[in-house]
Amino acid sequence: MFAVRNEETALDIVQDSMMKLAEKYGDRPADELPMLFQRIIQNTIRDHYRRSKVRSLWTTLLSSFTSGEDEDHDPLETLEVDSGSYTPNTPEGQLQQTQVIDIIEKEIKLLPPRQREAFLMRYWEDMDVAETASAMGCSEGSVKTHCSRATHTLATALKAKGITL
Repeated sequence: MFAVRNEETALDIVQDSMMKLAEKYGDRPADELPMLFQRIIQNTIRDHYRRSKVRSLWTTLLSSFTSGEDEDHDPLETLEVDSGSYTPNTPEGQLQQTQVIDIIEKEIKLLPPRQREAFLMRYWEDMDVAETASAMGCSEGSVKTHCSRATHTLATALKAKGITL
């Protein structure tokens, strides 16, 4: 079971879980609600950690584009397409961010099948190396190699398309 150490995040997770319970299961008998709530909160915590891991992966992947001078720099918040920087909170910024995400998704589809499979299992499905190796029917070393190659290929492809941070 996962533990959420940040109080604000934990409160957000509880609130989101309560809303899901009320919206989807409000018509259920009261004696079923505690078990349903337990399952919903577990899933919400897992989703939180999965999103955090994916965000961390992309931050690491995309940080290869940065100069390393600014430690507080968040590459996912300050993407540049070609030479124009933007703020994601503006309509133009949101459009550019959507376009960059589309490019990333297309580049993932272009990866060789084994690299794509390993990459998605490890970083999207949140599977560990052993689970991924078992699912793919290969060694753990092969999984690490496929993931490393996929990450480098994606970083190179993004750089070639003019996506910089």
